[in-house]
Amino acid sequence: MKRLLEVCVESVAGAIAAQDGGADRVELCANLLEGGTTPSAGSIQLARSRLHIGLQVMIRPRGGDFCYSAVELEIMKRDIETAKQAGADGVVIGILKEDGSIDAPRTRELAVLARPMNVTFHRAFDMSRDPYEALDTLIGIGIHRILTSGQEASALEGLDLIADLVRKSGDRIIIMPGGGIHERNFARILEKSGARELHVAALVDVEGPMKFRNSRCFMGGELRPPEFSVTTTDAARVRTFVKMTEMNIQRSSG
Repeated sequence: MKRLLEVCVESVAGAIAAQDGGADRVELCANLLEGGTTPSAGSIQLARSRLHIGLQVMIRPRGGDFCYSAVELEIMKRDIETAKQAGADGVVIGILKEDGSIDAPRTRELAVLARPMNVTFHRAFDMSRDPYEALDTLIGIGIHRILTSGQEASALEGLDLIADLVRKSGDRIIIMPGGGIHERNFARILEKSGARELHVAALVDVEGPMKFRNSRCFMGGELRPPEFSVTTTDAARVRTFVKMTEMNIQRSSG
């Protein structure tokens, strides 16, 4: 069984590095410190022009929870149109109601708008009140895949639920494990989940090009990333995940 590797990236440079490392697809985001928000139109357009692999675009107007206002929903609609016009292969969305259930009418509205792009429901799923109820709702809407850590802090901790979701969903929807996956637990999650697609973030911090550095001030709030380093995707780490995937396939077929 072919296994597909999706790499979460925060920039066009990260997307190119993921492609160089052998990724099958990227999820392009901004602000991974907040769990990912919608990238700029320029980033989507340039990524599409530089990539020959799949391009998924995060559609999330802000950090925080997944219960959105009417204005925020309108922003999401416009961002989906932007992604479609730029030639993205798919979008990544997630909307919940106040009671923690899937906001089915709004999710369906965005999914219809996204066609013919494919649609992933992101880890808002992990904040839903009942994963099996959410699974049935998303299958009924026609969502293509669910990104999930199994409603735990990491996919390793949520592995039992992920495996059960994979079994229950069959061919009706793709269950894609993601969250806290690294080189030490990747093989176990790959083997035990039975998932066809996996989602990783092969990130590395690199020093920025600034020579002059004013240490007396900083941008943003008190909880902040370093001013003079940049987080990007490590092609070498992506190659490691790809190699581990190939080894798993060889063992399974042997």
